[in-house]
Amino acid sequence: MRKAFTLLLATFLIAGCGIIYRQPVFQGNLLETRNVEQLQVGLSRAQVFSLLGSPPVSDPFHQSRWDYVATERRRTGDTEIKNLTLWFEGDSLARWEGEYFPEADTELAAEMRRFGNLARDKDKPRRPPSGG
Repeated sequence: MRKAFTLLLATFLIAGCGIIYRQPVFQGNLLETRNVEQLQVGLSRAQVFSLLGSPPVSDPFHQSRWDYVATERRRTGDTEIKNLTLWFEGDSLARWEGEYFPEADTELAAEMRRFGNLARDKDKPRRPPSGG
């Protein structure tokens, strides 16, 4: 009984110290830099849709505005929110402003592979993780 209590106590102490890995959580649109850099005034809604995908926030009262919202929560519990907003005049992109998480999906995939949480393609050769 004493050994079980000691083991349970040690488990709680280790978990509280942050030694146990906590996966970062991304929600929303993770936009790629190369796609955002291709935005130009005058692009049609269909062209923007093919570059960035559908916006997660759809406002029925402001259909000329698309909001791409993403959040990131890291192991410290802090949550960061970024919003990229696009405005259209008719069917053409007029302007955009805001921030996004550039290449967050690539970084997240690399981090998950480091811990072995993502399946690897069987046909692709395995490479050691870079950095560290």
